[in-house]
Amino acid sequence: MLILASASQSRKKLLENCQIEFIQISSDFDETTIQEKNILNLALELSFQKANSVSENIQKNSLPEKFSFGLMEILGCDSIFEFKGEAYGKPSNKEEAFIRWKKMSGECGFLHTGHTLIIGNFDSSLNKFKITEIIKKTISSRVYFSNLEDWEIKSYVDTNEPLYCAGGFALEGIGGKYIEKIEGCFSNVMGLSLPWLRENLYR
Repeated sequence: MLILASASQSRKKLLENCQIEFIQISSDFDETTIQEKNILNLALELSFQKANSVSENIQKNSLPEKFSFGLMEILGCDSIFEFKGEAYGKPSNKEEAFIRWKKMSGECGFLHTGHTLIIGNFDSSLNKFKITEIIKKTISSRVYFSNLEDWEIKSYVDTNEPLYCAGGFALEGIGGKYIEKIEGCFSNVMGLSLPWLRENLYR
């Protein structure tokens, strides 16, 4: 059984669309405690800490009966957008989102998603999760943006969607129409590489 260690609705939707059975448990890890300058390493470390936080707190959660035996996988992910060497997380306000989009218009950047899969078994008699393996990887996709007029950027920012997304855009949302093309894994831009997950869940 898979546990998604994230509150992300886009990741939840990806798994549901692929008919992968899972439950969702949000991580309570404080991301501000990680000080890592390398963007790829930062995405990977954050994904691990999210998954690890859930693995440590599993005994505090009320899990379905099927979790009392057999294999369990905990999936942690974290996405960071890199534009000209600078890490773009979620914009803090509309003004910042507008300024970013002015820069990104007609340009391209990289969406890095750190993936961590913690594999183990939950012993219900001991109320303890025993880790047997940890798989980690950062996957990157290049994203190309359309040339946009200021009014288009303002209209998009006014929807508030950019404020809730790494890099200030959502491929699966309103912002999808402003993306010219993607090089690399498509679903990775939405926060989870499904080919990577499939390979590591069913290998």
